[in-house]
Order: sequence, then C-alpha cells, then structure tokens
Amino acid sequence: MIKQEFLKKMQEKKYFQDHRKVLVAVSGGLDSMTLLQLLIVSQKELAIELAIAHVNHKQRPESDQEEKALVKIAEQLGVKIFTSSFSGNFSENAARQFRYDFFGKVMQEGHYTALVTAHHADDQAETVFMRLLRGARLRHLSGMKAVQPFACGELIRPLLTFHKSDFPDIQYFEDSSNFQNDYLRNRIRNLYLPDLEKENPQFKDSLRYLGKEIEDWQTALSHLTRDLDIENVQVFHQQIPQVQRFLLQNYLENFPGLNLSKQQFEEVLNILRTKANYQHTLKKDYELVKDYQRFEIKKISRKPDLKMDSILLEFENLIEFGHYRFSFGIPLSGENIQKIFVSRETSLTLRFRKEGDSILLNGHHKKLRRLFIDKKVSFEERNSSVIVEQNHQILAILNIAVSDLSKALKSDIMSTVLYIQKIDG
Repeated sequence: MIKQEFLKKMQEKKYFQDHRKVLVAVSGGLDSMTLLQLLIVSQKELAIELAIAHVNHKQRPESDQEEKALVKIAEQLGVKIFTSSFSGNFSENAARQFRYDFFGKVMQEGHYTALVTAHHADDQAETVFMRLLRGARLRHLSGMKAVQPFACGELIRPLLTFHKSDFPDIQYFEDSSNFQNDYLRNRIRNLYLPDLEKENPQFKDSLRYLGKEIEDWQTALSHLTRDLDIENVQVFHQQIPQVQRFLLQNYLENFPGLNLSKQQFEEVLNILRTKANYQHTLKKDYELVKDYQRFEIKKISRKPDLKMDSILLEFENLIEFGHYRFSFGIPLSGENIQKIFVSRETSLTLRFRKEGDSILLNGHHKKLRRLFIDKKVSFEERNSSVIVEQNHQILAILNIAVSDLSKALKSDIMSTVLYIQKIDG
C-alpha cells in the first residue's frame, strides 16, 4: 500500500522532476532501508538513477558487518555504493557534520544533484519538540523542510508525511544505540513523547501541524514583504516593531554562518531602531554597518589595505590619488572640474583622514568627526574622503568642506588653483 502512496506523492510533489542522478543516504536501519526499497521500485516511473551513501560510525561491534552487508545488497540491486568511516572524538554533532560533508563530497564528485534522506513524520515531531525544549525562535519550530538547497543540488526528505508505523516489515539492521537515552533525541523518542501521548494520543500529529502552521505563516509574511528594500533605513523605520523584527530575522537567514544569540539579535535590532551612523562588530568575522540611508551586514575583510595613505604633490605636477586626478596649477580639461585655492610656494599633501583631524570653518576649528556627524556622512564616505593639506593644515575635504584658509588664498598674489577631476572606478 505504501508503495503506491509513495509514488503518487512523489509524482504530485515533483520532488525528482529536475533530478536524474540521486544519492540515497542509507544507515541500514528500518527508515533508510524502507526509503531505498521505495526508490528502487519507483525509479523507472521517477526516471532516476540511484546510488547509496553509507557512513560507518565505528561505534558498535556490528558496524563493520553491517557495512559489508550493505555493500552486498548494493551489488545485488546493481546500485553504486559509496562508504566512509568516522574517525575522531564521537559526538552527535561531529557525526552529523561528518556525514553531510561526506554526502556533499560524493555529490560533487559523482555529479549527483539530489541527496535523499529517510526522515519521516515521527522524526519531524521529535525535531519540533526538541527545538521547543531548547528554546528555539518561532520560525525554527517549523521543523525540517521537504526540500532545501544542499551542496551542488538539493536535499530531499520524501517521507515526512509518512509515519514509521506505515513502514513494511523488511530486512534491516537494528541500531542498539537508539535505545540508549544518553542523547536528547533518544530521550524524546523513548521517554518524553510516549508519556505525553498518554495525555494526548495525537500529540505527535499536533507537533507536526504546529510546525506546518509556522512554516505557512513564515511563507505568507515573506510573500507580503518580498518587495520591501530592507536595507533602506527609511523603509525599515516605516514598519511596525513586529514587522521590523520579522524582516531582520529574514535578513539574517542570508548569513547562515552568523547564528546570533537572542541577546545579540536584540542588540542589532536596537541599533537599527535608534542609532544614526554606527559600525558594530558581530561574531564570526561579521560586522553591521549603518549610515543615515542604508545598513548592511557583511564579512569583515581580512585583506591588507593596499591603498596609499598619503602622497606629496609639487607645483605644476599632476597625480592620481583616491579615485581623483589632481593638477597643481595646471588647468584640466573636461567636465565637473573642482577648484581649490592653494599656495604655490609649498607642496600639497593628499591623504585620508586621521584621528584628531580638524578644519577651520567660519572662524572656528571643527573636528572632522563632529563635521561628519553634522553632515550625516556615511562610514564609507568618511573612510574614502580625500583631504588636501598644506603646511600641516587642512585646506579641504573633497565634496564635504573647504577651509577658511583656502578661501583666504583666493586674493593672495602667491596663490594658485588645485584642479580636481573624479576618475571612474
């Protein structure tokens, strides 16, 4: 019965429509052996070529014999099998990471576009309950997805709507560690859920339905907010607090290696709501950069800064610096030429800003830091602004301010003009 239902489900969902070479993760237990059998009998209708991937965790005396038996079964079925053995300090997380790294490698090298695992409805209920126990955010209570990107293709879980009780009585290898309650998932499966089912026999289904409702809620909100430019500060501030929270959570999904704690998430949310111009280092080499118009989270670049910090320009010379062309006393041809009055008697220094810089404006010295804040200059512009200096005094900050000193030189007989032209790139 399950064979017909399985095939019908696969054809309805079209899980394998874009896949020809399919890798099946097989441990040897009832779940994965059932999955393998269902795919074997359906592969003609699904038009797929199967291969098996098996990881020997080396944690039980019988592990090696089970691996040999699986190799023999694969030969009998005429299916390729790829095996690997775990080494190192064993833990659930380490073993899982090893498995999926191995699966991804096999997919890359063998040009398989889909990895299929045997997670079923009971596993889904356990996953939702485990995440609930661990205090996961609401969006993560949606459980496992039937299809998601993985390695060079997709990870497909075709049994998520089938219960273990639906599986036929077939040959499989019993993993004795499944009955040991050293791990949380085993305690959930063997102790917690059976007790809760005494109160509500449909408790597992309730957990699955909860996960599905949360997934639908997530999909609906994502659809409704899909056209919002979340990195636009004005757009972000226009939303009610609840939508801001959702948008930020969605935005963080673009950075799977970040994994902010709840406290760190609230800190970022507060920065976006209250800070005007801000740069904040996050964990794992990420940073939040926010100015008056936009914000973004990005990886901190570890590449050395190869740009020249400063350069000297002599009278009647021409040089390029900081995406600009500078000509000291000789007019430049072209459009949008900036002009700054300077003295012809001493050389000019072109440089980027330094801590403590100040400029004379309207008869008063003003710190560049304060000037940038008042003019709402973004972090990117601050770091790339070119300063024109003469006699250790700032004459101008390109596109931001011109000092009183430069203006005074306009009528000086010993003055000349510094011509400036923007260079594309």
